[in-house]
Amino acid sequence: MMKNFPLPRIDSDEEFRQLLLPYCRISKGEIWTDSSGMHKIGCLDAAEPSSIRNLIENDKASLAVHDPPYNFVAFEERKIAHFIDWCKAWVKNSYEAMTDDSSLYIWLGADQNNHYQPLADFILMMRNSGFDSRSFITMRNQRGYGTQKNWMSVRQELLYYTKGKPYFDVNSEYTGIPKVLKGYYKTVNGKETENLERSKSEFIRAGNVWIDIQQVFYRMEENVNGCYAQKPLKAIKRIILSSSRMNEIVLDFFSHSGTTLLSAEMTGRRCYTIDNDPVFCEITLRRLENYRNTGKTGWQNSNPFEDEILSDEKLFRYLKEKYNIANAQLKLGVME
Repeated sequence: MMKNFPLPRIDSDEEFRQLLLPYCRISKGEIWTDSSGMHKIGCLDAAEPSSIRNLIENDKASLAVHDPPYNFVAFEERKIAHFIDWCKAWVKNSYEAMTDDSSLYIWLGADQNNHYQPLADFILMMRNSGFDSRSFITMRNQRGYGTQKNWMSVRQELLYYTKGKPYFDVNSEYTGIPKVLKGYYKTVNGKETENLERSKSEFIRAGNVWIDIQQVFYRMEENVNGCYAQKPLKAIKRIILSSSRMNEIVLDFFSHSGTTLLSAEMTGRRCYTIDNDPVFCEITLRRLENYRNTGKTGWQNSNPFEDEILSDEKLFRYLKEKYNIANAQLKLGVME
């Protein structure tokens, strides 16, 4: 296995992205359909109603898990009003693609140095979306980013909305979040017990602060190099197992590293996912194929385009010269 061969952030390096495009099997406007009938991957625009209708056809999703590019890179730092208008369009498309009783989860950031954009504006927009607010979940970001002039940000925000009265299962993934606070005592069967001791009960339900999920980084098997802010499989599986049944459809409009599709594959759900970039569609497809062929959930220290990089001199030279990547392979004489 190739070691220590990371990719640059694909969404912010247009020249590198262009070099990868010839290796992408799903072009703009196309939809890949799984031969097993389980999944679909479309290179489509989430805000375009006709594209979503082509993806869904006569089906409906019981769950949607969206992770939009709230870091604004894809929008060249457009004004917040433009971002919210765009969000309003894909939220509407989600609503129409979902069953009468369904759940919607949205990952969205809050820039604490810029009036908490875009989270606050997005929440206001959702008041008129047709969805009902259910919970504001916080997932601890174990690594975070440091600062000497502000509180360190070690969280990711997850908004939970519902349509109608959706299914919800209090399963092992949901109850597995440990309690960490000490000092709350209660007498049980004549014995004084402390909060941490009682938290071992199988009947303890999780709250909306998730502290037991590790941020994805390069040493983890599920890592997909080149994908910024990749969501952990454990987080998506928790959502899927709690808010959908076997063989139901999970919708994801921002596939990116393919985590929702892979989580659906692992839990016996169907996934209809899209991305407007052929490169991320290809990464999603390769991640599914890699899992089915090897059982691995990612590439750890390697990357999904390893073979192409080592065989395409232009691609290889670009990475080496701009990022000083792949020196180990040069020394091994892979490419002179």
